[in-house]
Amino acid sequence: MQRFVWCAVAALGLFGFQTAAAQDKPLTRIAFGSCADQDKPLPIYDKIVDLKPELLILLGDTVYADLDKSRKVTTEVIREKYEILAKLPGWQKLKATCPIVATWDDHDYGKNDAGVEWPLKEDSQKLFLDFFEVLKDSPRRTQKGVYNAAVYGPPGKRVQVIALDMRYHRSKLNRAERPLPGTRIVPYLPTLDADATHLGAEQWKWLEEQLRQPADLRLIGSGLQVVSDEHPFEKWTNIPAEREKLYKVIRDTGATGVVVLSGDRHLGELSLDTTSVGYPLYDLTSSGFNQANKDWRAPEKNSHRVSAMPYGDNFGFITIDWTADPIVGLQLRDVTGEIVLKQTFPLSLLKPDSKAVKLPEGVLTPLEAIKKVGQDVTVQMEVVGGRAVSGGKRILLNSDKDFNSDKNFTVVVNEAAMTGPFDKATYDTFKGKTIRAKGKVTLFKDAPQIQIDDAKLLEIVEEKK
Repeated sequence: MQRFVWCAVAALGLFGFQTAAAQDKPLTRIAFGSCADQDKPLPIYDKIVDLKPELLILLGDTVYADLDKSRKVTTEVIREKYEILAKLPGWQKLKATCPIVATWDDHDYGKNDAGVEWPLKEDSQKLFLDFFEVLKDSPRRTQKGVYNAAVYGPPGKRVQVIALDMRYHRSKLNRAERPLPGTRIVPYLPTLDADATHLGAEQWKWLEEQLRQPADLRLIGSGLQVVSDEHPFEKWTNIPAEREKLYKVIRDTGATGVVVLSGDRHLGELSLDTTSVGYPLYDLTSSGFNQANKDWRAPEKNSHRVSAMPYGDNFGFITIDWTADPIVGLQLRDVTGEIVLKQTFPLSLLKPDSKAVKLPEGVLTPLEAIKKVGQDVTVQMEVVGGRAVSGGKRILLNSDKDFNSDKNFTVVVNEAAMTGPFDKATYDTFKGKTIRAKGKVTLFKDAPQIQIDDAKLLEIVEEKK
């Protein structure tokens, strides 16, 4: 059988390896994604090329080896699928555009939802490493699994990419006996087996070592979603102790700047966990290059969701503006290259807040309250911006210096609440102090807020030190 056909590339310059010059240049544009059936058109590759990314991160299902149910998956079948992809003009242009860091998921591993039990995993690993031109003397040729990492950029502008292997060591999952009511979906259930693992002992040790390396922005590539935990399919919380271990390793290593990139789901969405690692943890899911659900469907349940693209082929794109306080932009783009989902934030946000106070049960942070539109909540926040309006009859208290920021939450103190301790209150009464407000979250020009009409629903709990 014909072997892989490659287009010419610079030595060490393609799949995650760097020259000294490349290490000195900070990354500003990174593309990523997953789920590409090599037997179907892949026009999205041309759109990625048009954006001139400086790095491409592949999160798995780079090929699909197991879709033809009339053929048993063998080593030769997997090799054949890589050969088909290698000959595609779009792929050839893509791999000639920028370096690539890659891991696999189930379909390029060889079997849907497979883990440690897959008998072809060693052969499949060799084919994967050959396809991505990993050097013959690389340690990745002898380790168990395809996990790998790379660091790009000079000190102060370092981007670390950590690509996890969620298949080679993954323990057997716990599946329900019956489908969900009204569906054919047989859900996965959490396993409480103390020995169950996603990564395996050696990869866990390696991950901890990687997180201790100096870096400013860390992109953890995981085939499976980390933060989204309410759908019935594969996810980190199928083995709950493993997700808690991941959060603990991030905290214990002091790793700042972590953003999770995930795939697998045939949809796109951005999820956010504000409590587990000591700073906001974003999980941006991009799936797939040509395997996303094409028909309209409602977003599935996900209380961590910031925004969603529940149907349509897509890819992820990350921008980094390194001037002053670096600004990170997380994007999902559709098959035409248009931005469908976008979130920007300062890189400094992804650090533990030394001023953070453990909130009482039921009290939310502003980032948590933003997601509770229409609900009655109690929110605690430091007042860092705001002003009096309507001749002093209303006072706007903001949690962010930029009131237009998508992170800002506003407490509106109306004249009716300016009694008792807030008699003759002005903006200076609250400026620089920590307040706790109770009420229903509503939107004013798409901005989340609580309006206070009773002084009993507002208190000053702490002054800024």
